[in-house]
Amino acid sequence: MSLTLKDITRLSKLAQLELNEQQSADALDKLNSIFLLVEQMKAVDTTGVSPLQHPIAVWRDDLALRLRDDVVSETNHRDDYQKPAPAVQDGLYLVPKVIE
Repeated sequence: MSLTLKDITRLSKLAQLELNEQQSADALDKLNSIFLLVEQMKAVDTTGVSPLQHPIAVWRDDLALRLRDDVVSETNHRDDYQKPAPAVQDGLYLVPKVIE
C-alpha cells in the first residue's frame, strides 16, 4: 500500500491539521516507510512459531511474568464499613433518589 499527496491532504483535513507542502511531503515519506515495513513483516513466514508471553523470552527462557498469584490477601471488612451507613440492604448502600 502506498499513499499519495492527495491522501495526505485528505487525512490532514480529517485530523484538522494545517500542513504546508514540506510537512505534507515529510508525512508522506514517513507513512509510506511505515507501510513498507508492515509489508515486509507480513511477508515473513511464521508458521510453526508459537506466540511469546513476553518479547524478552526469545533470549531468556527463565523469564517469568511479574504477576502475583491470585489469592485473597485481606479479610472482608464490608460489614464493618457498612455499620455507620444510614441505610444498607443486601450489602449495598441505599441513597435517596436524586433524579426524577
